[in-house]
Amino acid sequence: MDEEIIAEIEKDYIFDLIQKGTRSDERNLEEYRDINIETNYVKKADGSAKVSLGDTKVVTGVKMETGEPFEDTPDQGVLITNAELNAMASPVYEPGPPGKEATEISRVVDRGIRESEAIDLKSLCIEEGEEVWMVFVDVHVIDQGGNLFDVSMISAISALLTAEIPYEQYDKDPEATSLNINTIPVSCTALKCGNGIIYDPTYIEERIGETRLTVITDSSENIVGMQKGLGGSWTQEEIKEVVKTSTQKGKEIRKTIKSSI
Repeated sequence: MDEEIIAEIEKDYIFDLIQKGTRSDERNLEEYRDINIETNYVKKADGSAKVSLGDTKVVTGVKMETGEPFEDTPDQGVLITNAELNAMASPVYEPGPPGKEATEISRVVDRGIRESEAIDLKSLCIEEGEEVWMVFVDVHVIDQGGNLFDVSMISAISALLTAEIPYEQYDKDPEATSLNINTIPVSCTALKCGNGIIYDPTYIEERIGETRLTVITDSSENIVGMQKGLGGSWTQEEIKEVVKTSTQKGKEIRKTIKSSI
C-alpha cells in the first residue's frame, strides 16, 4: 500500500479517536507526556538543560559575555534568544539559516522570558551606558516529536535557572554568581482537532490540527503571552477554556521544573 495512503489512514484514525475523547497513545485530551529535565547538559555553557517530552528532545545552552547595552535601555543587560531546528531532528528540516518555524519558536520563548520579567535585566548592568552582561539563549531541537513551543520554553528557563555568571573569565567583581530569576514562565499549547481540543500534541497530531493556541503564564499565574498558529479559529468560550486549562497545566509543569533544578 502506498505510504501516503497509510499516512492518511493513520491520521483519520487519530482524528476519530480525538472526537471520541481519547488518543492513540492512550492519554486523555488534556494529559501531557512525561517530562524529563537534565541540567548542566552542555559542560562548556554557562547554563544548559536537555528536556525530553515523549519523543521530543530539546537542548538549550546559555552563554554570557560583556558588551554594550542598547541605546534605549542603557541600564539593562541584553537578552538574545535563538532557536535551531537540527536537520537530524526531522526529515522535513534542512541545513541552513533559521526558517519560519525556528523563528516563531525563538520569538515565543523570548516573549515568555521577557514579558514575564523572568530575568532582572537591570541587575546585569556593569556600567550604565557602557557595559552590561549579554545573555544568549540558544535552543536546539534534536528530536521533533511534537509540541516544540512548550519543550523549548521548559528547556530555556531550566538552563537559565542553572546558569552561572562568568565573572572570572571577564575579570569582573561578582555581585552574584547566578542570574536573578524572578519567575518561571511556562507555555502550554492546545490544538483544536474537529470537536476536540488536545494539549501537548504529538507531531502527527499537529499535522491534523485545525488551529493552535499557546498560552504563557508566570509563577503568579498571570498570562504574559499568547500565540495563535495554523489557520482556523477559536470561539470566545474555547479560548477561556484553554486559558483555564493552560494555567492549571502550567502549575504542574512549574513543579516539575523546580524539582529538577
